[in-house]
Amino acid sequence: MVNVQSIPGPAHAEDRALEADHPTSQVATFGSDQPLQLDCGIDLAPFQIAYQTYGELNAGKSNAILVCHALTGDQHVANVHPVTGKPGWWVTLVGPGKPLDTDKYFIICSNVIGGCMGSTGPASTNPATGTVWGLDFPVITIPDMVRAQAMLIDRLGIDTLFSVVGGSMGGMQVLQWCAAYPRRVFSALPIACSTRHSAQNIAFHELGRQAVMADPDWRDGRYVEQGTHPHRGLGVARMAAHITYLSDAALHRKFGRRMQDRELPTFSFDADFQVESYLRHQGSSFVERFDANSYLYLTRAMDYFDIAADHDGVLAAAFRGTRTRFCVVSFTSDWLFPTSESRATVHALNAGGARVSFAEIETDRGHDAFLLDVPEFFDIAHAFLESAGHSRGLTAAGELR
Repeated sequence: MVNVQSIPGPAHAEDRALEADHPTSQVATFGSDQPLQLDCGIDLAPFQIAYQTYGELNAGKSNAILVCHALTGDQHVANVHPVTGKPGWWVTLVGPGKPLDTDKYFIICSNVIGGCMGSTGPASTNPATGTVWGLDFPVITIPDMVRAQAMLIDRLGIDTLFSVVGGSMGGMQVLQWCAAYPRRVFSALPIACSTRHSAQNIAFHELGRQAVMADPDWRDGRYVEQGTHPHRGLGVARMAAHITYLSDAALHRKFGRRMQDRELPTFSFDADFQVESYLRHQGSSFVERFDANSYLYLTRAMDYFDIAADHDGVLAAAFRGTRTRFCVVSFTSDWLFPTSESRATVHALNAGGARVSFAEIETDRGHDAFLLDVPEFFDIAHAFLESAGHSRGLTAAGELR
């Protein structure tokens, strides 16, 4: 008899659905008189942005840092996640005395448009129909996400951000901020990212999307209305993507070919190896907190990203004359966004006359290194923000001198 172990269904589906419209965070709402102009030609209105803040905004509103989250992240950077009960996704970097010091800086992080944790997206209720948007939601882009963030920053009364920080898809948003709003960004820390998505990365995303859409419970994106959820397809998509976030060395060091709770193979399709069990856990835990349609929309947004395409194919033109201070960071074992792509960004920034520093950090932890405990990365981030703060005139308490 052959045993097949599948990915269990989501345990927090009701909590996730509630967060899509009524998030456990702050919310900025924008009415029909304040539409979000999308690249696809549609004006999205009304809409809302869910966000979290940490620390205090100083009197001059000069110490604000916008943190941009990655593909599967959200606004819960440094607080307990309301669905999973786990710590925030960047508690290694954000908090008192950490590089993004909440005793000094005012940290803002919003769920991106198209997300599923309170900002308007395919998991939200369409006010025109009273049902979940699903695939009726318009396709969004990274520039759309940044325009929505700019509207939030305006709502908070902040003219210039002291810094914009993010990794992976978050790093794409950082670079888009600097290209679209150069006078509103004093410093920028784009990490493990690129100015455009590679063909290989588009291919990986298509694999994930096809896994979701091949799940019979996807129901052409109408799974909420029909009381199903494509947790198997979404779990497989997450498993495939998670492999790209790691490195061969990290997988070998962590798992090798070690067996999972057994000494001999079962001669079945059960999770004989530890690495199989690990990936299945990643898949099952992911579907508890993330919406399948949002996964489709956000991966597509990353695929469309290409800053140079908006500047006649000349990347340097996107940053020409910018006054923003940059620190570009890459990791040696990141094969999803390799160092060569960060170097290309640095060359374009140099050609545009930008002030830019670059650090390639040696680690075997792969793309996910920016989310992990990597002391050299922490030191670089801290030093860059301290230097930028000195130039900005911020005191140790985050006030203007």
